[in-house]
Amino acid sequence: MRWRCCRIKPDGSLAMPEASLSAHGANGAPGPWADKPSGRWRHAIARWRTSALEQPYWTAIALLLAALIVLPVAAIVLLAVSSTNNEWPHLVSSVLPVTAWSTLLLVTGTAAVTLTIGTATAWLVTMYRFPGRTLLDRLLVLPLAIPTYIVAYCYVEILDYGGPVQSAVRAAGGYAGPRDYWFPDIRSPGGAIAVLSAVLYPYVYLTARASFVQQSMCVLEVARTLGQTSLGAFWRVALPLARPALAAGGALVAMEVLNDLGAVQYLGVETLSVSIYVTWLQRANLAGATQIALLGLFAVALVLIIEHAARGDSRFHHTTGRYRAIPFQDIEGVWGYVAAFACALPVVMGFFLPVAVLLRHAFAHSGSAFDDGFVMAALNSVLVASVVAAVAVALALMLAYAARVTGRGAVTAANRVAGMGYALPGTVLAIGVLIPFAAFDNWVDAIARDRFSVSTGLILSGTLVALVFALTTRFLTVALGNIEAGFQKVSPNLDAAARTLGETPFRVLHRVHLPLLVPAMGAAGLLVFVDTMKELPATLLLRPFNFDTLATHVYGLTALEQFERAALGALAIVAAGLVPVLVLHRTVAGSRPGSGSG
Repeated sequence: MRWRCCRIKPDGSLAMPEASLSAHGANGAPGPWADKPSGRWRHAIARWRTSALEQPYWTAIALLLAALIVLPVAAIVLLAVSSTNNEWPHLVSSVLPVTAWSTLLLVTGTAAVTLTIGTATAWLVTMYRFPGRTLLDRLLVLPLAIPTYIVAYCYVEILDYGGPVQSAVRAAGGYAGPRDYWFPDIRSPGGAIAVLSAVLYPYVYLTARASFVQQSMCVLEVARTLGQTSLGAFWRVALPLARPALAAGGALVAMEVLNDLGAVQYLGVETLSVSIYVTWLQRANLAGATQIALLGLFAVALVLIIEHAARGDSRFHHTTGRYRAIPFQDIEGVWGYVAAFACALPVVMGFFLPVAVLLRHAFAHSGSAFDDGFVMAALNSVLVASVVAAVAVALALMLAYAARVTGRGAVTAANRVAGMGYALPGTVLAIGVLIPFAAFDNWVDAIARDRFSVSTGLILSGTLVALVFALTTRFLTVALGNIEAGFQKVSPNLDAAARTLGETPFRVLHRVHLPLLVPAMGAAGLLVFVDTMKELPATLLLRPFNFDTLATHVYGLTALEQFERAALGALAIVAAGLVPVLVLHRTVAGSRPGSGSG
């Protein structure tokens, strides 16, 4: 008798191949093992073989999307290196010393202040109970809903020479003019650091709070048992454990400072983003702007390297599945109100005070605010944000599913490359998008002129295509993170079961994953929508002619010193950002393992 490979029947018993099982019969009749493989199993095997052929298509999709994201960076590097107009001597002698120093001062100063505020407030609301703690925990994230340039406009309105603060100082001291007294200048690097820190500290607060919430209480209790005070346990145990999260939060703050254009320009600080904008649009020097943008790329890379070095090889893992509620320590008496004041001050400075200024102007000039410009800018903002959100979610879905289907390192690397767009400043990204798009437009126009004597004009660079591409590139990271988190909650057994039943990878995505990923896709789309509405640098540089969004509408009116008319548009941007900010806080506060809340 010849034995061949056997298979397992659906009920768990063994089934031998037909050619071998016929020998089991005593008189040539089929034996007890002689049942043919069912058509369902042959179909499943064929489908699995087909999947091996389909995987390269998913790999190609991921690599193509990653290449599109890298395209702006490659265009900047190529043009900056190969440009015939050598602007480096002029840039090194006149522009870069001031710009580089201002950017370095602004990034380091803002990072230091936000790390201090974010870490201190996160530790207080996580570990202590004091008056108003629960409310302040929710309010501390609100500054994320208001763009930095709007806060800058509000503080100039308050602290400038003609503002209420200096007017009160002159009235109280009997001063006749600015030379009779000293007052800190809001339009200075120090003022810019203060304004940016008031808005950006929630990045550190959220990462630090998430880290503190997930730490085991046993570690802190052991430190207290060994004689450490509350401050000592925080400084020697909790803070080192939170170092990776703090490094990530500080890196986010640094990249936001590098990306900022409206606030620093209004406050009179010449950063790399401002230099790119001025060199490109005001001096009509694209080569010089490209070379400055290349330095911006180096600055971003330096920030990421510093963040990785600060994080080091630190890895902290949960060693138990049993977590008890955090035992809050009560702060009573005067010190409790001091803690409440320390947590309330950043919220007041970063959110409530600017919103109060906006509300005062909006109610006082409500008649002039609702004009055609505001309505059209609002409609344009909704249009662009909706398109970008839809495209970003679709691309993120394909990238995340490609990594799930193939499981290849190349696809994972492609996903990481595709998610680097958020690290690119808006001005740098705008130049990187414009260069290949303008080259394509010129190529098509030349062909049309030669063959048909017709000019096609600006097909990509002069339309919303360039703007949508740039914003999608920048915020794809946000969508990809949410979609990948959604896929992690779906068991791989569902994929295997669907494939066994004969479904292709495309049909598995459509019939299994899409219904389960609706919450993750909705959250991703919402976050991208809000970020797009707030984005100023890329929108300002790539928008079509006579096309305004709420961000550019507010920027244009404030540049003309018409802040009263810009107040309503600024409030609309703030209102749009409140919902995702509160949802994000709820997610972080409830992230403690084994617990529903922090």
